[in-house]
Amino acid sequence: MRASSLKCRLMLSAGAGLTVLTGLSGAASAGGFAPREQSTVFLGSAFAGSAAGGALSSMFWNPAALGQFSGINSESAYSLILPDSEITATAGSTFLAAGAKSGDIGDTALLPASYFSYQLNNDIVLGMGINAPFGLTTDGKFSWAGSTFARESKIETYNFSPTVAYKVAPGIIVGAGLQVEYIKAQLRNAFVALGTAGPSQVVKGDDVAFGFTAGILVTPAAGTRIGVGFRSSIDHELDGTFHIPFGAFAVPRGITAGVETPEMVTASLRQEIAPAWTLLGTVEWTNWSRLTDLTVVCDVAACLPGGASSSKLALGWHDGWFFSGGLEHAYSDQLTLRGGVAYEISPIQNPDERTIRVADANRFWVNMGGSYKYSEWTTLDFAYSHIFVQDARTDRTEAGGARLVGDVESSVDIISVGVRSKLDWLLSGG
Repeated sequence: MRASSLKCRLMLSAGAGLTVLTGLSGAASAGGFAPREQSTVFLGSAFAGSAAGGALSSMFWNPAALGQFSGINSESAYSLILPDSEITATAGSTFLAAGAKSGDIGDTALLPASYFSYQLNNDIVLGMGINAPFGLTTDGKFSWAGSTFARESKIETYNFSPTVAYKVAPGIIVGAGLQVEYIKAQLRNAFVALGTAGPSQVVKGDDVAFGFTAGILVTPAAGTRIGVGFRSSIDHELDGTFHIPFGAFAVPRGITAGVETPEMVTASLRQEIAPAWTLLGTVEWTNWSRLTDLTVVCDVAACLPGGASSSKLALGWHDGWFFSGGLEHAYSDQLTLRGGVAYEISPIQNPDERTIRVADANRFWVNMGGSYKYSEWTTLDFAYSHIFVQDARTDRTEAGGARLVGDVESSVDIISVGVRSKLDWLLSGG
């Protein structure tokens, strides 16, 4: 039963990703397991205005934002995520004698994102986004009260989004894109043998699946832009293996597990309120409540510990909500400053919903950043964020009856740098 529930959490953690392209702590930078750091520009404003254009990276939240850009453009962001997350087991935990503290389970991670655009004609702009929209990497102590629940989590996602935006009328742009997403995951936890935590059992799996994006960007008046974007759910069916390094389970067994990532709707505003000053706002809904449970099935009968051929892990998550507001100030022709605050309602609200791999809770963001126009062709971006995560409790019973009761304390610092380039010179060959 343990292996299957572990694999479920593997899928549940299908977030941060790429190691080269991303990685992040489940208790880190966003609700559930979806890292937000897809743009240095919008990290600086706490993602206020993220679906209303202003930077090419806005296309992640709203593909219609792509239609604002002429010629050839690129944008890249590199966010260093520095989580600090610890779980302290308390009375009621099954393996408390092994040690109460997890140590810092949040690994430092680098999350890159890249965007490209090409203006086909006056009305149509083509684009490509490369992101890691879901992911996780955690690594606590080898031996502690929660080691039967998790020792290591490493999830990678690669998402490629070819996109098109079309100007249907003055002040109205629509956009749509395809999502091609690859997930690769590996999870380790202690195998329970004779009532003690033994060697690690390992679950691995991967999958490729498809989704879409759509959105609209409206300019109802000079100085006002409103954008609404949608990212669809993606239905993944992971094929992989379950392995325990001894006994009857020494031979890897085939396992499949399904997970649907949540839909996301983002609505944003950019409003000029004075010369050189712009008000920014965002409201975002994420359909995490679709994750009611996760089911794992063995390829052969009775391949899991305890003779099971399938298992179901209850989650009971709720919808996630994100609210942010910010300001952008054009300090000079070269320098733009921005800042913002945000409040995020986690999809995990109760102790029995909070797993070690995704020890999420409500959070408050404080962000600042800026952009420096280095030349006619190049703009450099920078941003910093601190996330205050609400202290929380976990109370999970898994692994054949093992129970973990504990306190979760987390915070996150994020440093991001980016570059935006105008590449029209490619059209002339120099």
